[in-house]
Amino acid sequence: MPADPLHSAGKPQRSTTSQPPSGSGASAIEVRRSARRRRTVSAYREGDRTVVLIPARMSEAEEKRWVTVMLDKLAAQESKRVLGDAELSERAERLSAQYFEGRARPTSVRWVTNQNTRWGSCTPSEGSIRLSHRLQGMPEYVVDYVLLHELAHLLVPGHGPRFWRLLEAYPRTERAKGYLEGVVAAERLPHPPGARDE
Repeated sequence: MPADPLHSAGKPQRSTTSQPPSGSGASAIEVRRSARRRRTVSAYREGDRTVVLIPARMSEAEEKRWVTVMLDKLAAQESKRVLGDAELSERAERLSAQYFEGRARPTSVRWVTNQNTRWGSCTPSEGSIRLSHRLQGMPEYVVDYVLLHELAHLLVPGHGPRFWRLLEAYPRTERAKGYLEGVVAAERLPHPPGARDE
């Protein structure tokens, strides 16, 4: 039976596992070095970790740079996948369990196409959460932030200090808010000279 090509021939492969950068919201990262791998770098998700495959000869600085590049590439690929309403509900349930001890329990979570001036909305009396279709295709951490924002409204109706304390638990709150502010700012930019609307 042929051996796994990552573990056969030449020098033994070195594998290191590390936690992701603080606040990245990513899984643990395992870097696997292979003497057989000459130039290519690849990455994939394996359960609750991200595996990055690199040539054994790479320096630690190159390794660090390539891990960042590959994490960004995987995130971009994943963000293109559109979640359905059922997946959105499951995601809300996981986020509530992780950040709010499962106390936020929506009765429904769904995408809507009639919200063009807000990213999400919540009706606490009904337990319903709606996310704007404009979020589809944005990075997962941004969608997670908006979901958490609306889940927090099931626990605290307004935007007072108690509400924002709840969201402090999510490490990418500020980054996600900045991303959304950037999208809004970009939409307000005038078209460059010579550009035509089609």
